[in-house]
Amino acid sequence: MDVRDKFLKFFENKGHKIYSSMPLVPDDPSLLFTNAGMVQFKDIFTGKIPAPKNKRATSSQLCIRAGGKHNDLENVGYTARHHTLFEMLGNFSFGDYFKEDAISFAFEFITKELKFDTKKIYVSVHESDDEAFAIWEKYLPKEKIKRFGDKDNFWQMGDIGPCGPCSEIYIDQGEENFNSKEDYFGGEGDRFLEIWNLVFMQYERDKDGTLHPLPKPSIDTGMGLERIVALLEGKTNNFDTSLFMPLINKSVEITNKPYNDKFKASHRVIADHSRSIAFLLAQGVNFDKEGRGYVLRRILRRAVRHGYLLGLKKPFLYEIIGMVCDNLAYHYSYLADKKTYIQDQCKAEEERFFQTIESGMEIFKKELEKTKDIFSGKIAFKLYDTYGFPLDLTQDMLREKNIQIDINTFEQYMNEQKTRARDAWKGSGDEIKNGDFASILEEFGENKFIGYDTNKAKCKILALLDINYKRVDKLEGDGYIFLDETPLYPEGGGPIGDNGEIYKNDKKIGEIIYTKKYFGLNISEVSIKSQIKINDEIEILVDKNRFEIAKHHSATHLLHASLRKILGLHISQAGSLVESNRLRFDITHPKPISKKELELIEFEVNRIINLGLETKIELLPINEAKAKGAMALFGEKYGDIVRVISFGDESCELCGGIHISNTANIGNFYITKESGISSGVRRIEAVCGLAGYNYTKENIEILNNAKELLKQNDIILGINKLKDSIHKLKDLKNKTDDGVGLKSLNFEMIKNTKLIVAEVGESINIKKAIDEAKKDNDSVAIFLISNDDGKINIGCGVKNINNLKANEWIKEISKIIGGGGGGRDDFATAGGKYVDKIIESLKKAKEYALSKI
Repeated sequence: MDVRDKFLKFFENKGHKIYSSMPLVPDDPSLLFTNAGMVQFKDIFTGKIPAPKNKRATSSQLCIRAGGKHNDLENVGYTARHHTLFEMLGNFSFGDYFKEDAISFAFEFITKELKFDTKKIYVSVHESDDEAFAIWEKYLPKEKIKRFGDKDNFWQMGDIGPCGPCSEIYIDQGEENFNSKEDYFGGEGDRFLEIWNLVFMQYERDKDGTLHPLPKPSIDTGMGLERIVALLEGKTNNFDTSLFMPLINKSVEITNKPYNDKFKASHRVIADHSRSIAFLLAQGVNFDKEGRGYVLRRILRRAVRHGYLLGLKKPFLYEIIGMVCDNLAYHYSYLADKKTYIQDQCKAEEERFFQTIESGMEIFKKELEKTKDIFSGKIAFKLYDTYGFPLDLTQDMLREKNIQIDINTFEQYMNEQKTRARDAWKGSGDEIKNGDFASILEEFGENKFIGYDTNKAKCKILALLDINYKRVDKLEGDGYIFLDETPLYPEGGGPIGDNGEIYKNDKKIGEIIYTKKYFGLNISEVSIKSQIKINDEIEILVDKNRFEIAKHHSATHLLHASLRKILGLHISQAGSLVESNRLRFDITHPKPISKKELELIEFEVNRIINLGLETKIELLPINEAKAKGAMALFGEKYGDIVRVISFGDESCELCGGIHISNTANIGNFYITKESGISSGVRRIEAVCGLAGYNYTKENIEILNNAKELLKQNDIILGINKLKDSIHKLKDLKNKTDDGVGLKSLNFEMIKNTKLIVAEVGESINIKKAIDEAKKDNDSVAIFLISNDDGKINIGCGVKNINNLKANEWIKEISKIIGGGGGGRDDFATAGGKYVDKIIESLKKAKEYALSKI
């Protein structure tokens, strides 16, 4: 039994409920990532929702600290214990036990289960916490208990809210392993390793800073798994343990560079970052230009840069990440399920970065040669903006030279354009959490959903909320309503929430605008014309669109099964929206879905629809459902008993939503669009049912209109004739065009050089136009782009400009537009595919030329 399992089993035997590790992306917009074990219990600690029946909890929580306020990224690889991803073991009490039991449990676990020698155990308490000091004296001599101030031994969730003193447990790693004068208990050295923090939440801090005793003090603890493993294996550095050494050895094998002082930091960075990348990709985060995806990209690029330092010039990290998936699959099975997808995504991102890293490193090296003390903020920004080097990556490279960046200049350039979301990330959403939901939960508990079997019901009003989510006794106008039981389905991922009508004494008195889950409560937003009060009896009529929503929801299940059948089992849901007239389904998939594949997927869904399979609904224990093969969504919270939706042998998923009774009810299914929404995530949009009928009807009308316009029943033949006529007209225009159209283009005179950067019509012969410009001018730089029905052509020419080379110019710009090309110093051509990047390319082309002329 490993440390993780031993810890969870120990506390389970002490009456704690084991909670699974929550997703690294929390359901909390104020946090970038889950950064501590208590995050999934935050709303309980803050009183937003009541404590569960079992007020004892334990977990082993995956945490990320690589962005936002909690950022350990820069230290990783250079210290013994900093990591971007780590596991935090914790036990929690929600107003149940307090200091006496928390300390007793901790001491018993580290001495009886981990078998640490009592002689090596030291603890700290807050300077004012006589109670904790007295309890610890039962276990340790008083000289091993130290009092520290607020900086070290007081914890708070925020400026206001729950807080309290804490007690930290340390293990003496041995005087023989450390020589620093600061290696005494309480010093700055590393000999005394803090392994466990016991937080005693006993106060509430108000706006004035005053501490008020909490009526039900709680316990929040956190212990680093990586540190414990290091101690048990007799290592003074986390990276030298069995958690990291297999990855480091793989890095040594790939790079052929030894794990010694010269290369040690780079190997450690690669090992650490590979773990973060594997878990973030597995949990649905994708490489992006902003937010969490940008943090993921920063982590990968930092690891790749260290591989580059070790001599690697091609993707390598994906191999090490494959080992992460293999090594940790015994506890996190989804790593094995998604291994191929994770590796494909990683490799593709590595390839993108390697395309720019050489050019960026050249610029960095040239600037470094000119740098004495302060590295240019302008160049640091250029590396960031043009070559994708995050600021901390450049800082990391300069750290080795003991050189700082001119950060003020860098930030000045950053402020002149849109910054990425790492710097602009703002938490929001706490307005709802300040609502009176906790009091409703405490008074009534969760209300019952009865809408599986009916679309109307007589209900009793238990609570009313105004537009600020505050409880009121009566309501007229806009607000929220909480019913004893409700036929209204709440939004909770996938299908949208129900709307409908409200009746009282057979008279319509209001509208249901939307229905949603708030902390487990099924609450509807309403607009009331005639006043309603608490305890009123009303009748709810669900909108008739629900049946169409149910069709699209069931079709989504069939689509999911068909995608896995046609594209592979790596497919997993990354997002979903179900409405009455369309569905949208996002999946993890590394490349665009081909037209042939889409046809097969669409056919497969319609095949299942036409089988007329009865919908089977079962309530099963979670383990039995999974054994049956029911697909579960990652990050979704499921109870001990789950609802399983099956359509014959074709589809089986855990789902709490509303469905049709037979696949034949769906009627039809058409894919309307396939697109990419971020790296590694594809989006499929589709229609069925009534919307499918309307989609078909509209397309038939379009075809009939086309026949009339073309005067041809065979539309394909008519279109081909029209295209032939257009091409003949273009050929005629190209033959007669002498390039004079260029004379109307704007130009600038820069140091006696004519600069022309423009988009031209497809009728312009770009090569001929460039030759003409070079012939008519003593010194010229000309860059032209044409868009011929999505086919992009680029050409550039240079005459009598020493620092500007046409082939380098076009190579630099064509990658923006998704193409490539080359040529001579005086003339070069390229192609491209991103029409939406033409304007940006022209801007960059001009900037590049201006920097050289």
